[in-house]
Amino acid sequence: MIVTVADWLGGACLLAGALLGLAAAIGVLRFPDALSRMHAATKPQVLGVLLLLLGIALRLRSMADLGMIVLVAVFQLATAPVAAQMIGRAAYRSGRLDRDLLDADELADRGSGGGSAGPG
Repeated sequence: MIVTVADWLGGACLLAGALLGLAAAIGVLRFPDALSRMHAATKPQVLGVLLLLLGIALRLRSMADLGMIVLVAVFQLATAPVAAQMIGRAAYRSGRLDRDLLDADELADRGSGGGSAGPG
């Protein structure tokens, strides 16, 4: 009985993770600016990968597999925010974003930190 419930929960997690990954891919293709694409590339994608990993863990249930799944989850959580930060910084410096969309522009008062797209 518990094995069947774990299999069904694993399947549901796999399906939800795949749908979030699909939503992230559609968002990257359809969103108009770099900041929106950055959001689509990181937020639902990370949650989708974590749901996929949870679904795989519920289906496999071996300690060797669980160790590898935990490592993949930790690396995903560690690298996705850094990648989003670098994408946002590159978009800001190259001027490929609409500054009217920013609520606050913390990089504007850094002088040369804004690059050629700085205020002026």
